[in-house]
Amino acid sequence: MKENDFSRLEINLPNCLRNYSYFRSCLKPETRLLVLVKANAYGHGAVEFASMMEKAGADYLAVAYPVEGVELRKAGIWSPILVLTAGTDFFDEIIDNALEPGIPNLVTLKEFCEALKSRGLENYPVHIKLDTGMHRLGFMTGELHDLTEFLKDCRSVRVKSVYSHLAAAEDPQSDDFTLGQIDMFRKNADIVTRAIGYRPMYHILNSAGIERFPQYQFDMVRLGIGIYGISALPDVHLSPVASFKCKILQIKHLGPEDGTIGYGRHGHISETGTVIATIPVGYADGVDRRLGNGAASFMLNGRRVPTIGNICMDMCMLDITGVPAEVGDTVTIFGEEPTASELAGVLGTIPYEIFTSVPRRIERVIIRG
Repeated sequence: MKENDFSRLEINLPNCLRNYSYFRSCLKPETRLLVLVKANAYGHGAVEFASMMEKAGADYLAVAYPVEGVELRKAGIWSPILVLTAGTDFFDEIIDNALEPGIPNLVTLKEFCEALKSRGLENYPVHIKLDTGMHRLGFMTGELHDLTEFLKDCRSVRVKSVYSHLAAAEDPQSDDFTLGQIDMFRKNADIVTRAIGYRPMYHILNSAGIERFPQYQFDMVRLGIGIYGISALPDVHLSPVASFKCKILQIKHLGPEDGTIGYGRHGHISETGTVIATIPVGYADGVDRRLGNGAASFMLNGRRVPTIGNICMDMCMLDITGVPAEVGDTVTIFGEEPTASELAGVLGTIPYEIFTSVPRRIERVIIRG
């Protein structure tokens, strides 16, 4: 028996394709679509998800770090891959695997060009990152002169795209700020284009931007959390792609005389007795410790059952009193119900963190129909 026979993250291909079709429908036919598969595809399984997106027709994939792109290449994924955080230490890996680096500053650009020159390479595709208000990475307006002067004389690279990142596209109260970002992006991207003498792709919209500002889709958009089932619009209900499931390991019928349940003795047995089910997922599997002691409930045989006692590293206990169940029955941690958004609400966080907290030791299984 394999270690992960009792737990799995199911990736629903039909749901994924429905979400893809929804976002594709928001775009003009000629607009390219990039899908983000960084952070192990937001916890969904990078290789599996990238393969699905490649077959679905995504024009580009994007990862955070070179090592993520190398993993995809080794798995046979040959779509164009943008590395959003190329750094300065892995240029050989980027070049050897035909990855396309995002360039956020002149230091990185100069060092990458030196690496290309040492190999005798020219016109290597790069993507210029502009800072329009996120203030994380990218060229500020005052740095564009030095950037464009360098690009004019550099034959080692060819600018494939100019892009920026919206800080609050999902927030209607920040729309003036978002529109200001878009205006600055257009102006600064045009400065780069005029300087280099050809027109690279422009892209600034993320998932929320695609839904709320489709008139600014430019040449390409970047689809992240939306493809995984989270919409920025309250009246749009996307399909959850991931369902985190496991099987019951053991069931115990406990009476008041049996004392307490779990570490710290925080789980209390009722006066009439409590039935608990132990499942093989814990905080090392992304089930946050703060979900214990009844803070969250999971789905078992059509019923919601609350946690009881503290979440352990590799296991947790559920109060299944009154719910017919047997060892081996399936418990859903998140999926259709409860949703990742619900668990995020309990924890005061965002669905991104719920998805990316599921570690690689949990097997990803593609559900194709």
